[in-house]
Amino acid sequence: MVGLGNPGKKYLKTRHNAGALFVKRIAKAWDVRLRRRFYLCKGNRVTRADERILLAMPQTYMNRSGDAVKRILEGGEAVLSQLLVVYDDLDIPLGKIRVRKEGSGGSHQGMRSVTGVLGATCFPRIRVGIGPLPENRDAADFVLSPFLDEEWPLLERSLDQAQSALDLILADGIETAMNRYN
Repeated sequence: MVGLGNPGKKYLKTRHNAGALFVKRIAKAWDVRLRRRFYLCKGNRVTRADERILLAMPQTYMNRSGDAVKRILEGGEAVLSQLLVVYDDLDIPLGKIRVRKEGSGGSHQGMRSVTGVLGATCFPRIRVGIGPLPENRDAADFVLSPFLDEEWPLLERSLDQAQSALDLILADGIETAMNRYN
């Protein structure tokens, strides 16, 4: 599982880091420390229900996320169909998620990097809503801005849903999670 975001404290609580925030949340829930550095990522491996899972947060900037994901796959951690990418999405309202088993990167720079470097779009993803984009606001500026205090409860709702979706994916497969959350 790869949670997209930008490295460093400057970006930690920004909208564009929703994927990385999710991986941190899962690591805390599963009592895993994300200190190891490998494959251009910060993360660690964990075994859950006899399944070996890599939790990873690329330490490249968002528009170079594909480099880290490619190294994970080349390192034999997973095959493409086992990859799960979690990332922010402006087209989904804050407080909502979408689960997909494949698709393009759309306008998301991190996902465009991942799909471009991998040359593939056939891998599962959880999109965490951060939208809508306020009128007359630049998208790049908006995604790199921190969540407002009053937005955190909605983000927490999204992350709760994403965690439940992850549990469903691991237990029953992506289709079950898609049916419940889409």
